Amino acid sequence: MPKTSARLLSLLSLLQARRYWPGAVLAERLAVSPRTVRRDVDRLRELGYPIAADKGPDGGYRLDAGADLPPLQFDDEQAVALAVALRIAATTGAGIEEGAERALNTVRQVMPARLRRRIDTFQATAVERSAAGHRPRVDSGVLMALGAAVHAREVLRFDHSPASAPEPGRGGPAAQSRRVQPHHLVTWGGRWYLVAWDLDREDWRTFRADRITPRTPTGPRFTPRALPGGDVAAFVSARFQGGAGNDRWPCRGEAVLALPAAEVARYLRDGLVEELGPHRCRVVLGSWSWPGLAATLGMFDAGIEVVGPRELAEAFAHLARRYDAAAASAPAERPPAQ
Repeated sequence: MPKTSARLLSLLSLLQARRYWPGAVLAERLAVSPRTVRRDVDRLRELGYPIAADKGPDGGYRLDAGADLPPLQFDDEQAVALAVALRIAATTGAGIEEGAERALNTVRQVMPARLRRRIDTFQATAVERSAAGHRPRVDSGVLMALGAAVHAREVLRFDHSPASAPEPGRGGPAAQSRRVQPHHLVTWGGRWYLVAWDLDREDWRTFRADRITPRTPTGPRFTPRALPGGDVAAFVSARFQGGAGNDRWPCRGEAVLALPAAEVARYLRDGLVEELGPHRCRVVLGSWSWPGLAATLGMFDAGIEVVGPRELAEAFAHLARRYDAAAASAPAERPPAQ
């Protein structure tokens, strides 16, 4: 007799292959007794698979949901991970949204009901493509808890860890207890963030999900507030650009670079690049500080003509003084050893 786990998968495969199976035929195909078939059907029902049965000597079984689909052969963690990945893929703007959505629906149909409920509460927004480099790991249980609170519109309590852990043997800032109304779960630059209304600070906040430790139980239900600007992508983009509005940098300037527009555009994600000639282009760019904006333009090894405003020109002069001082402070080159 095959092991129970292998026999259950075989039973699921048989139920998927035909709309209806007489109990005696199933027992013969699986080389077990009709009583064992009944026990295996009960086990599958406990896992959430809806199997209907007709009683009587000539009774049989049928798989009500997913009968036209292959059985789901993942454990719970794998199934949730797959569904989360497909949910995110459907929001990336990579041209695979329709296929990811159809794949998610396919996987969802063959999931047990308890897993379908978890997946249905998980909604996420991808604000931009993930950046290369280190991506902090977020526990899938935390993401599901945040997604469930967003879906249920329930006040969420959690501990939010500081940006960096204290050094061994030294004290450091402790995790802060927060109480928020969760509105959106988003990805930005390879990280997960919760967009929420902070009840104690009475303002909108974004929280790194990898620093969140949810508390239970959740609080009372709330009526969602209107997000500034009405669009979560624009709101989050503005927050990370340092702007107070929904789509503006606090510092915005214009310059002409002695480079082809196509070459400059490859490296400027948010800037506007206009071709002025074969080797000249106009750049309109934003930043959260004037020195930061000047430094971004200065990364191009080319001549720069400041169009405006005056603060941008002053930032270039400020950086020039700093760079000149840094060059003057460099140690003199030592003669080679004899």
